[in-house]
Amino acid sequence: MGNREFHSMLESILKDDKRFKVGAYVFVRMALDFTVKNVCASNPGRRDRHVSAGELLDGIRIFALQSFGPMAKVLFDEWGVKSCRDIGDIVFNLISAGALRKTEDDKIEDFDNGYDFNEAFVKPFLPKRKRL
Repeated sequence: MGNREFHSMLESILKDDKRFKVGAYVFVRMALDFTVKNVCASNPGRRDRHVSAGELLDGIRIFALQSFGPMAKVLFDEWGVKSCRDIGDIVFNLISAGALRKTEDDKIEDFDNGYDFNEAFVKPFLPKRKRL
């Protein structure tokens, strides 16, 4: 899928669902590519490029920390993303628009058991004495 087609899909999504900013969708797409690359690299025998919600959430956490460091949580807040369920909503919006695919087993609820955003994106940057 080309950039124009992806951006056209995003425009359509944003007309129907105004909860999340365009940056959130672009970031999730980039984080998905990052996750697939890392999952396939760490499992050379793996043939499919599908990742689970848990794998994607972990990839998003790692990619956000590497890309944005202590600003990750601030950017998620700016984009309207407050929880892993929000990430699931973004993923399923992209699926509905045809930008991503899912299997029969994939469910929005798979994103409910993710991580707390403060634990994932704020705590790693607090001084050690404040992490308790």
